[in-house]
Amino acid sequence: MQEILEAIQGGASGDEIAALPIPETYRAAHVLRAEQGMWEGVPSEDKDPRKSLHIGDVPTPELAPDEVYLAVMASSINFNTVWTSIFEPLPTFGFLDRLGRESVWGARHAQDFHVVGSDASAVVLRAGSAVRNWAPGDRVVVHCNYVDDQDPSAHDDSMLAANQRIWGFESNFGGLADLAMVKANQLMPKPAHLTWEEAAVNALCNSTSYRMLVGRHAARMKQGDNVFIWGATGGIGAYATQLVLNGGGTPVGVVSSDDRARLLNAMGCDNVVDRKAEGYKFWKDEHTQDEGEWRRLGKKVRSLIGDDPDIVFEHPGRQTMGASVFIAKRGGMVVTCAATSGFMIEYDNRHLWMKLKTIKSSHFANYQEAWDMNRLIDRGAIQPVMSAVYPLEQVGEAARAVHRNEAEGKLGVLCLAPEPGQGITD
Repeated sequence: MQEILEAIQGGASGDEIAALPIPETYRAAHVLRAEQGMWEGVPSEDKDPRKSLHIGDVPTPELAPDEVYLAVMASSINFNTVWTSIFEPLPTFGFLDRLGRESVWGARHAQDFHVVGSDASAVVLRAGSAVRNWAPGDRVVVHCNYVDDQDPSAHDDSMLAANQRIWGFESNFGGLADLAMVKANQLMPKPAHLTWEEAAVNALCNSTSYRMLVGRHAARMKQGDNVFIWGATGGIGAYATQLVLNGGGTPVGVVSSDDRARLLNAMGCDNVVDRKAEGYKFWKDEHTQDEGEWRRLGKKVRSLIGDDPDIVFEHPGRQTMGASVFIAKRGGMVVTCAATSGFMIEYDNRHLWMKLKTIKSSHFANYQEAWDMNRLIDRGAIQPVMSAVYPLEQVGEAARAVHRNEAEGKLGVLCLAPEPGQGITD
């Protein structure tokens, strides 16, 4: 991999890069099948990704005709890497084994190790015989929708494909590594004005936010909409805040500290709810929510914007869904893509059905949506959201920071790139 890095940094041509040998093994962050029971009896908040994420060599898989090998310059931490590292809500080796039963090529993924990571900025090293639009030397970013285009269910909206997966979470050979293997239909051009690490942090989170708010499959935000955003300086929330501002809407952002409130103001969001300062406690106990707290939050939002939210951008799940349903405007929408505080949600259905509200699910984005959002990044209309950069050796520390909600926006991870600030070509 050192020879490959030197060629990339030296400006080698595509033909020269294509002539370099692919190593038989490569360095990668991975979890082990043998350790998937290591957290039995340990509370979720005490599970430490530093103990389960290993950095070491893994064998290089054979390349399928519709795939490429990538030299990964940088990647990032997403919450699915945290889930994989703490084996919640279940170990990911079940995903790999199911993929392994689908085909000869799928069988490569069913290993006793799982290389994690669902983002990457990279350089193409090899292209399979069926790859048309990409060649060695191309600088790319990777979106994580891993889908079989021979399945008819994938062709109206690939996120509805019966075998849709998230690369690096439900498939192997992910992006937190020096080398990765992806399908050609996961590739997008790297924005030339960004460093490797700035380019690497965007695709999963920004595409998720784009589909939730802008694309035709979810909220379809329009000019003038009021949008309430949980975690508005976080991984997907900070992109959502920018999309609302960029699209002529009014964001109301929720944060958990005064520092984050100032950060949100600096992003251009004037309407901020500091949930820690306000002391919201939406659950009286493990089984009982507090409608009085929902009402207090709704009153706070109306004091800021004079109305209820047209759209609630929801991803914490159990902790907040009751409040989200309550504060949405009559006829409004709660659009949800995750459940980081718990998957078993509860809300008062009277506030949904009697006020004609909608709960709309959304999951990552299809290729066109990811491509359109990458174009906004490339044009400078939306900015990368990143607060720190870690070397690959410290991926466990980075994942722990995300698990403990200590990070702002995204955390970048340098893979082959030896230091931050490299990779800009324009």
